[in-house]
Amino acid sequence: MTSHQALEHDWLGACRRAAEGLRAVLRDHPTSRERIVETGVTGEGGDRTLVIDAEAEERVFTELERLHDEGARFTAVSEERGTVDFGAPDVLVVIDPIDGSLNAKRGLPHHALSVAVSAGPRMSDVVFGFVYDLGPGEEWRATLGEGARLNDVRITHPPPERKTSDGRFELLAVESADPRWLALASDDLVAATRRIRAMGSIAVSMCQVAATRVDAMASLARTRAVDCAASQLIVRESGGHVAFAGCPDGPLGAPLDLEPHYPVLAARTPESLERLLALPAV
Repeated sequence: MTSHQALEHDWLGACRRAAEGLRAVLRDHPTSRERIVETGVTGEGGDRTLVIDAEAEERVFTELERLHDEGARFTAVSEERGTVDFGAPDVLVVIDPIDGSLNAKRGLPHHALSVAVSAGPRMSDVVFGFVYDLGPGEEWRATLGEGARLNDVRITHPPPERKTSDGRFELLAVESADPRWLALASDDLVAATRRIRAMGSIAVSMCQVAATRVDAMASLARTRAVDCAASQLIVRESGGHVAFAGCPDGPLGAPLDLEPHYPVLAARTPESLERLLALPAV
């Protein structure tokens, strides 16, 4: 399956309709008290499923079923439902209906729909990525070989990374911010950066690297494909660099499944990415 064949359907339209559906779900559940309600089911990704997670995923799958009815054939890999066959194993659609669901249920800004379309089983095979940050209402997207866009404007000349006089990043986004993992990495973080930001969404944090709103991003723990498959393409198509630390199949060889495999790192330059690879990971 070539990239062209994988992209022959209207993935962008489907993602935009799904994002509008997610906005409706959150409008229907406006308070934290409503958003913390659980379904009693554990999703295939291992987390307890919230009602808003389930309803958000339903909106996404409605759009996938529409594309299937129009002739698209693919396999969906989703945070809640797991692997769903839509007629072809060689095109993968990797979905997190709400990346940053803890933020969503607590009313914090950054939580996003993340959708990636891939012509193969690994990160390097992703050909389309879409991240919609429901907090500020920002749409990030990329198509392989066609660059990255923020709200339909191509990211052509992102600012260079900023460093302090002693060579540290001015601002580093950190995810998987369990205090125990931050403590483990504290000395290395002090050596690497002047300030950190923990946004609570891997997809959103990586997108900030695409526009150099942060200088780099590091996950301190193993990540799942649903959280980063779309955003890693967005970073790369903006001219940035991504690696999955410790992956034996190369920096972009992480598989597109539901298991947490490797920490993900993103930076504006190869040299900065290499520096991040020295951070300890869980």
